Amino acid sequence: MKRLNGRSAFITGGSRGIGKAIAKAFASEGAKVCVADLQQQALLELEQEFTQEGWDLFTFQMDVTDKHQVEQGFYKAVEEMGSLDILVNNAGITRDNLLFKMEDDDWDKVMDVHLKGTFYCSRAAQAYMVKQRFGRIINISSVSALGNRGQANYSTAKAGLQGLTKTLAIELGPYGITVNAIGPGFIETAMTQATADRLGMSFEELIAYKTKEIPVGRTGKPEDIAQAALFFADNASSFVNGQVLYVTGGPAV
Repeated sequence: MKRLNGRSAFITGGSRGIGKAIAKAFASEGAKVCVADLQQQALLELEQEFTQEGWDLFTFQMDVTDKHQVEQGFYKAVEEMGSLDILVNNAGITRDNLLFKMEDDDWDKVMDVHLKGTFYCSRAAQAYMVKQRFGRIINISSVSALGNRGQANYSTAKAGLQGLTKTLAIELGPYGITVNAIGPGFIETAMTQATADRLGMSFEELIAYKTKEIPVGRTGKPEDIAQAALFFADNASSFVNGQVLYVTGGPAV
């Protein structure tokens, strides 16, 4: 028996990186998967990969900061999949800079995608989950929530997600819905590639530099985060609620 047989999952920002790895992990464990993203071409490529694996996938373009798009997206997903059991709030962006250089728009966009987007999606999802008295909401935070130079906006947003996680765990727990968060450390994705570019070094140089700081002696892969998400999505975690799991290869602090 596969771990997620009969379950339906909705993943935001799932066309690449961590979201893509989670989508593939869920599908491999028997879940029906819906991926929403802004990148239409990336969604088409993801559909091809799923088809090659023999998995079903429902995709559509969606801006998580647009309330009407979100509400319509969840309606379509439930109509397509028949239910909504798991939500992964993964959509995110970075607009890194030191505080004195950071523009208002850099702050606002990061807050909107991470916080407003997660709020809209969680609110839409819980309406379906409460009725069936079952649900799993998984928020992708970051070790940057503990503070990181050049990321005043991103760190604040990711810390805010942890507060939202704990509050929703209290509110939704009585309805059979658990809400947990994952705090990735350094994961090899397009987002960390952009960090290397910003720092003026190659991605390989950044990986080598980061590896020296990580006790297990390697940087993370998107699949490492997908395994943590599988745990939170599984029935095995039904008594784990309102927690933040740092997946960093060592202590988060």
